[in-house]
Amino acid sequence: QVQLVESGGGLVQAGGSLRLSCAASRIIFSFNAMGWYRQAPGKQRELVALITSGGTTNYSDSVKGRFTISRDNAKNTVYLQMNSLKPEDTAVYYCNARDITINYWGQGTQVTVSS
Repeated sequence: QVQLVESGGGLVQAGGSLRLSCAASRIIFSFNAMGWYRQAPGKQRELVALITSGGTTNYSDSVKGRFTISRDNAKNTVYLQMNSLKPEDTAVYYCNARDITINYWGQGTQVTVSS
């Protein structure tokens, strides 16, 4: 069973920065892709950023230019650097790893951006 453990969430003022980490219990380049999703109260979970096994990245339009996804294969960890945070970025952020047929999820970490 794969485990994904997120950390780095918290409370920050608008305009501030946070870095989320997701430590995997398996070699991360063995996954087809890893990503970060978020879910705000009353809203559906949405993709924030994705990085494939080949290193290709993809971002939602709402975070382009502000967030950066990266990985450290030696540490089996994926990061999400979040800059210029806005109140609308407030959500629970979930780490995701996917094989061909299976999705794995972390427990989530709360990010709250105050105005």
